[in-house]
Amino acid sequence: MKPFVRHALLRQRARLHELDALLAAPDVVEQMERFRALSREHADAAGMVDVFNRYLQREADRAAAEALLKDPDMAELAAQEISSADAELAQLDAELQQLLLPKDPDDERNAFVEIRAGTGGDESALFAGDLARMYSRYAERQGWQVEMVSASVGEVGGYKELVLRIGGRAGVYGKLRLESGGHRVQRVPATETQGRTHTSAATVAVLPEPDEALAVQLNPAELRIDTFRASGAGGQHINKTDSAVRVTHLPTGLTAECQDGRSQHSNKARALQVLCARLQEKDRSERAAKEAATRKGLIGSGARSDRIRTYNFAQGRLSDHRINLSLYKLLTVMEGDLDEVIHALQVARGAELLAELEQRNSL
Repeated sequence: MKPFVRHALLRQRARLHELDALLAAPDVVEQMERFRALSREHADAAGMVDVFNRYLQREADRAAAEALLKDPDMAELAAQEISSADAELAQLDAELQQLLLPKDPDDERNAFVEIRAGTGGDESALFAGDLARMYSRYAERQGWQVEMVSASVGEVGGYKELVLRIGGRAGVYGKLRLESGGHRVQRVPATETQGRTHTSAATVAVLPEPDEALAVQLNPAELRIDTFRASGAGGQHINKTDSAVRVTHLPTGLTAECQDGRSQHSNKARALQVLCARLQEKDRSERAAKEAATRKGLIGSGARSDRIRTYNFAQGRLSDHRINLSLYKLLTVMEGDLDEVIHALQVARGAELLAELEQRNSL
């Protein structure tokens, strides 16, 4: 275990004792917000300290086994215990490092996934449609729900732009957040008559779904709300009324629309949520840009201009350029088998956050 990890865990153990005392105070429930905050911190600290205590116990078990190696009658048993302890210590160490990472409260939220066709004309729109299908299939594998918020259909299929809302219990945004960026495809398009390979692109932006309360706090004087008749797939209802809604935030020019709901009211509520998510992302991006001078890592930057991944159909290869990952199972990935990619990205991001934590502790 790294020294700074051990020191951080010892501090957490001391903090747990402080929290026990604070929560035992007779007047703590009189300030309900503070009580809730202390209770949440206590739960996090208690879980971490419990794992740390298990680590210390296995460390002591290993030390005892080391002492027995000198005894010929116990050497074989001691070696087995050392091997078992080493494996468990490595597992507990990895778990503790994960628990120490700073938590983003947005990770547990649902997400809006925006996909836009980029360079490549009709092929880029088809690729945007393939990405939408990939994320929808992945969501189904996770037991999440997928809802199309808005879409602009391409001339020959696919989408020029679409927004999906993905909801579930397993921390949707936390798993999908690293999908933000530029996605490039290399393949022979369906529209190509001479068999030539083309390179096209689409951009993906994953935004945490804000609380509905935040959406209604937007200043009405800064909003322009337009209604229009939706077009495209959506059943018989979709062309009967001007139920689609577009909301424009006048100070920034950001817009959001929803055309999939059954009523103008529901479409307006969803469009306001998307707009709020985009405003929050704008603020997040501006803050990230200010920190870019000190943080050079690409993982987690979410910059939409970054080319993060290439899908090479001729080679059946997916390459994520941020972590030098290449997988030769592109067709299964396009069917929603994203677990290996997302896990590798989360491990890389965790290592980066841990390195930053170590650097801060060394200052």
